[in-house]
Formats: sequence, structure tokens, C-alpha cells
Amino acid sequence: MDSKHTDGLQRVSEIQKVIGDIHPFLEELFPVAVAKGGRLLIYDVGDEANRYAFVTDSAVPMPIPQGVRAAFPLECYNNRMACVVTDEIFNEPDGVVTIFHEFIHCRQAEVCEYAIKAKLTVAREAEANGDSMWEINHPFRYKSPDFERLYEAMLSEGTLRGIERIHRELKGVLPHRDYEYLVWQEWKEGVARFIENRIRRRLGFTENHNGRRRPFGRTVFYAGGAHYLQKLEAHNTSLSTNIERLFPRMFEGSGV
Repeated sequence: MDSKHTDGLQRVSEIQKVIGDIHPFLEELFPVAVAKGGRLLIYDVGDEANRYAFVTDSAVPMPIPQGVRAAFPLECYNNRMACVVTDEIFNEPDGVVTIFHEFIHCRQAEVCEYAIKAKLTVAREAEANGDSMWEINHPFRYKSPDFERLYEAMLSEGTLRGIERIHRELKGVLPHRDYEYLVWQEWKEGVARFIENRIRRRLGFTENHNGRRRPFGRTVFYAGGAHYLQKLEAHNTSLSTNIERLFPRMFEGSGV
């Protein structure tokens, strides 16, 4: 237990009262596991005031690098989804926003993430090969001229019709597994980035648009997914909350 952690997490509880109306996914606080000295120090809310307190610790289940910002189930804590960080996050002015970003992933996992993954060839094959890191390490061809041209155009496209036209073009030129991966990342990280930027606006922080510039890498899908969702929500306000329907809509690029 560390007072730096509990003080920082108290701010998470306080900020939730300010931002909880932004999106239904911000209504629930999740456990936070701080990786330190080869241990996971696990904090959770346990009273009506939603105050965090230390509950248990455990050996880290895998090597966890300094600076990690992640969300995954904790086997040592009844497989509950948790935000996993290292403790320099509590020194960062916008660290609390990052924690809420990871809470969005916790909610996605609770709602429908695993059901969607089960339908994806790229995910099923990775699981069969024991590749638990495919979401980070999939060998997507970010420097493909077709991908660079089309995705750069999508990032600057101002209409939903145009975005979905480009999406259908991407579906036509990319290998199936790459297109699945693209939409998976747009859905998973785009939703989190979309809500994160709403939080940032509410709290007076600069919006996060990392990933929009070449050379492209995985974070381009954070930016692209958030951009796509912004246009989708303007057309159908339920899609930012009904994420089960959102994934197939993004996958098909169905047009309006």
C-alpha cells in the first residue's frame, strides 16, 4: 500500500463525479492494479462513496514494463477486469484521464469484446497459436501505399458518407485478416479515444489526436476510430453506447 496511490485514486473518484454524465461507460469504477517491484498492488472501491482502498497484492503474471497503461482480467482477483499501470501515472497532470481510458476497455470486455473476438479469423488464429499479444503485434502493413493513401484520406474526410466509402475501399484492397484487425482496433481503441477526448474537453486538457500523422502505426486506428465514431454518432446517437451494434456497422461501412 502506498499513500501516493490512494491519494491519486481518490482523485479518480472525485473526477468521476464531474464526468460521469458524459457517457454511461463512465458510471462504473474498476479496480486499479499498480505494478511495482514485481508485484501488483490492487486497489478497489468498497464503500458508498466510491473511495479506493488497498485490497491485496500478487506477483505480476507476466513481465510488465515501466509506463504500462493496460486493461486486462486479474486472475488473482477473481478475473475481474482492471486498469493496470505503473505509479508514475500519478505524477502526470492528465494521468486520471488515462485511467478512465482504460476503464472504457474494462467495460468493452464486460459487454461484448469476447463475443466479437470469437468471430474474427485474426483473433481465432492468434489464440490457436498461443499469441496473446496479437492486438499489439499483428504484422499490419502500415506502409502499404494503398493503406496510407486511403487512411490518410479517411482521417481528413468530413462526412460519414465519405468515410464509409473509403472504408469499403479499404475492405477491398486489404487482406481479410488486416481488415479485421483495422476495424477491431478502430472499435476498441476508437471508442476509448472518443470518450477520452470528451473527458479532456470537460476537464480543460488538450485533446489527444496522436496517431494521425505518418509514419502510421497502431495508434492511427485510435484516431481513425474516434473520427469515424464522431460522424456515426452525429447520424445515430445510440451507436456510441450500443457498441455491440457499432462493430458490425464499422465493419461493413454500410453508408447512409
